[in-house]
Order: sequence, then structure tokens, then C-alpha cells
Amino acid sequence: MSTEPRRCCGIIPAVVTPFDERGELAEGALVTILSHFVGAGVHGVFVVGSTGEYWALSPEEKGRIFEQAVETVAGRVPVYAGTGADTTRLTVRLSQMAQEVGADFVSVVTPSTIRPSDEELYQHYADLARSVDVPLVLYNNPARTGVHVSPAVAARLAGDFANVVGIKDSSGDLTTTSEFIRLTPDGFAVLAGRDTLIYATLALGGAGAIAATANVVPELVVSIYEEFHAGNLKAALEAQRRLAPLRLSFSLGTFPVVLKEAAEMAGLPAGPARAPVGPLTPEAREKLRVALDELGALGLD
Repeated sequence: MSTEPRRCCGIIPAVVTPFDERGELAEGALVTILSHFVGAGVHGVFVVGSTGEYWALSPEEKGRIFEQAVETVAGRVPVYAGTGADTTRLTVRLSQMAQEVGADFVSVVTPSTIRPSDEELYQHYADLARSVDVPLVLYNNPARTGVHVSPAVAARLAGDFANVVGIKDSSGDLTTTSEFIRLTPDGFAVLAGRDTLIYATLALGGAGAIAATANVVPELVVSIYEEFHAGNLKAALEAQRRLAPLRLSFSLGTFPVVLKEAAEMAGLPAGPARAPVGPLTPEAREKLRVALDELGALGLD
């Protein structure tokens, strides 16, 4: 296997974590899901993120998922491991676990129970960057965590640490996205975290997306990136527009149950979400089914 550094770019599914009906980790299902995504032409896989219910997993379960992802993907695409936690100590521990099993990147969401200042947040990521050799992708998701990684903090970290190589921006604010791109060094990867803004992020100079909807229609999401970089901007924009209704359907239930039920409808063994997240109502499920039918995503080809 090549020892060249993996590029942080392209379409990277934010992978659901499959559970069985007892709520236990379904490792065989995870292999099926990851293998399907690689076959669909994705440019990486991101496990144990928000879509992967990181808050519902023990450190031991996270470690097993990291290991399973690396084993299953077997170097075909990079593995991004979600290692964010509320304390620096646990974040370092999880990141070292991911490094030990061979993850290519760690993606580190901010703390979510506490509200650190910009300086505290800088020190949190700086301590992590000093503790691991694996490349580190910051993760800005203020709507879920209540903590915002400012463009100034991201730029400072990118300038101070060679292994801080990118950020997933789920702010949904294109001004924030453009500032991440403007203020950080060349080669720093700004990845869309809001699936309705993949095309816009690419147009601003972004590197791709970590996309939850790629659990359901990976080929469609990949086509936004591939058509854009082939110069087929009209086709890329049309793919982005086709994707929008699926992303907007996330409001049909408590995150991430819509994605898990959509993935099941598409033929993947995602299983239920962990309690207290419950299933969709029959009415919401029918609306989701209609949205998937319009995308031609019901069942695997």
C-alpha cells in the first residue's frame, strides 16, 4: 500500500451506524454499508460522526467501528474517524485509538455540553494536534453543539499545526464557509457539511463534502463533485437541485432516524436509531418514501 498522504477532498458519506433490533452494534451490516459506498465511487468514508450517532456510542464501540472501517475499506478510500468529545482528554484518547488502527484522518467536532471560549477551543484542538500524527479535520456544527469554530480560530490552527488539514463546515452559512476558505492556507480543505450547499462550496473553492445524504443516494452526491470538476457545471447544479428535497426531509423526524429509515428503504441494513430517538410516524414515513421514489432510490439496483 502507498505511504503517500491521502488527499482530503471529494464526497465522503457521513456513515450511519447500524444497530440490530436490540440496539446492539451490527458489525456485519456495517461491512455491507461501507462496501456499497466504496462501490458507488465515494472518495472516503466518515464513521462515528453526528449521522453515526457518536453521542450514543461507548468508546469501546467507537474503537471497534474505527477498526471495522479500516479493515473493510482496505485502503481503497480514506477513512475519517469521528473522535470529538466534551473533554480534551477523551478526544485525545479516541483520536489515538483511531490512529492506532490505521484511520487516515480524524474529524473532531467541538464539545457540545460546555461552551468554551475561542481561546479554550484553540487550546483544545492544539493539544490534540500535538498528541497525534494523523491529519486532523475540524468539525463546525454550531446548530447541534452550540459551539462555533470561528474562521479566525481555524486559520490560526491551520497556520500553527501542519496536521490540521481541513474543516467540515455544517454552519449552513456561506459567508462562514467563504471565510474558512479565504483565511486558511492553500491546501487546507473546506468541506461542506450542509448537503444543500455542496455545489456552492465547490464554487467558492471548497474541497468537497462530508454528506449525510450519501447514505441513500451516493452516486447522485458523487456526481455533483465529479461533474463540477469535469467542467459540467449545469449537470453539477442539476444534481444539487435533485438532492435538495432529500436533505430537506431531515425535518420529518428526530435526527438521524430519517436517514436510517431512508437507507433501509434504499436497501441498506441501517437498522433503528438508538433510544430515545424513535421511528418515524406512518405519515412521515410515507412522505419520505415519496421523496425517495422521485429520486429513483427505492431499493438497490
